[in-house]
Amino acid sequence: MAEISPKILIPESFQLSTGDIAEQIGLIWKLIKAPLIVPLLNLGVYVCLAMSLMLFVERVYMGIVIILVKLFWKKPDKRYKFEPIQDDEELGGLNFPVVLVQIPMFNEREVYKISIGAACGLSWPSDRLVIQVLDDSTDPVIKQMVEQECQKWTSKGINIVYQIRETRGGYKAGALKEGLKRSYVKNCEYVVIFDADFRPEPDFLRRSIPFLVHNPDIALVQARWRFVNADECLLTRMQEMSLDYHFKVEQEVGSATYAFFGFNGTAGIWRIAAINEAGGWKDRTTVEDMDLAVRASLRGWKFVYLGDLQVKSELPSTFKAFRFQQHRWSCGPANLFRKMVWEIATNKKVKFWKKVYVIYSFFFVRKVIAHMVTFLFYCVVLPLTIWIPEVEVPVWGAVYIPSIITILNSVGTPRSVHLLFYWILFENVMSLHRTKGTLIGLLEAGRVNEWVVTEKLGDALKKQEAAKKANVKAPRKFSFRFKFADRLNILELGFAAFLFLCGCYDFVHGKNNYFVYLFLQAITFFITGIGYVGTII
Repeated sequence: MAEISPKILIPESFQLSTGDIAEQIGLIWKLIKAPLIVPLLNLGVYVCLAMSLMLFVERVYMGIVIILVKLFWKKPDKRYKFEPIQDDEELGGLNFPVVLVQIPMFNEREVYKISIGAACGLSWPSDRLVIQVLDDSTDPVIKQMVEQECQKWTSKGINIVYQIRETRGGYKAGALKEGLKRSYVKNCEYVVIFDADFRPEPDFLRRSIPFLVHNPDIALVQARWRFVNADECLLTRMQEMSLDYHFKVEQEVGSATYAFFGFNGTAGIWRIAAINEAGGWKDRTTVEDMDLAVRASLRGWKFVYLGDLQVKSELPSTFKAFRFQQHRWSCGPANLFRKMVWEIATNKKVKFWKKVYVIYSFFFVRKVIAHMVTFLFYCVVLPLTIWIPEVEVPVWGAVYIPSIITILNSVGTPRSVHLLFYWILFENVMSLHRTKGTLIGLLEAGRVNEWVVTEKLGDALKKQEAAKKANVKAPRKFSFRFKFADRLNILELGFAAFLFLCGCYDFVHGKNNYFVYLFLQAITFFITGIGYVGTII
């Protein structure tokens, strides 16, 4: 039988030679472009436009409601019964409820004194206040420092307890749960939680506890965060812009309309009975605070947000710490959504429209769509359309809707409106990590339960600067030396290269002038890729 040549089985147009490989690749591209690539990219555009519209409607709705709330809604002390608790010489502190203050910590060398001191300075009868320092530190030196700080306040007559565990099981949720099991807690009616960098004003309890005392259907009173280091660097200014919208709009709207919002994990006061009824603290996700809030809400409890009650706190000023925080904040809610969506949908104690609000608005749009559309549309799909001129993105989807959404997002921080352009570029970079975290949470992939405590620098940098001015060598609690390789972020550098190539191609062959945006976005990815963001330590 004659030997069959391989050439008989392969079309002549695919016979490769060393001189025309590029030509053959181009031919393959032409063959698959029209039937496969163009439809897929068109589908990507339609999906992204649909997600953009969902986010646009959500932002417009929030904008309209917050205007109505500010103009016509009654303030919390008018919507709910509120009477200040008065001091009584005859009763002493007996007319004040017993309050537990929990301060969870983990190796908080730079800030532990701040939160402990602020908690001990709260204006509340000393015999009606129990302060619990929940120290999960692994550094024995730091543990000793925290314990000595507690002993110092004990000697001043403050009822403060230093609590440690054998293991860090459950992380923050485990520490809070363990703290509530102590025998001396059984007399406490309410618990207030402060993270280690939070510093409440002395009147914090007097302005918040009355809502719980006089309204038995309220489970949570949440205060607003105020950032003491917002002006430290551009990274902290960007964070302030995002978080101010969250507190001034999202939390306010949730409180005023459905008496529901996500507990922020700190600077809030819980009714202990509500925690117990909801099933207590659970460590099944990295957002134990949101988990508890959703479960309590499903049992009919109401929440109150006090925008006028502000607690000072610190923003992470290093890019590494911020990345870990954003992973936890995007992965956790997505994972909780996966675990609770059916429970919410089938709950019989909550009204239909509140279910819609929690499932669609609170979870799906804000915790899933908002992250994914920013990354997929502006960092993947839109750049890819540069190479496929057959796929067009309407101007309203590429320019008008994003512009309106951005303007609506900026209302929370008017003082930073001049930074809006930089904020957009930086948020697009961070959407990469948020999308990755969201997908990990939805799919319950490898890093779904990763918990890295957000590092806080406290006054370390100020002390370093003061020491330099005084020509004194300050004790080096932080090593202000770094290796360049440790700062490199390969994922960001990869997208910087991709967007730069797309920009170059658009500059030469494009018709929409997207290259201006693409070059600027590529530069932003590159800057974050080499770690030149935030405080360098």
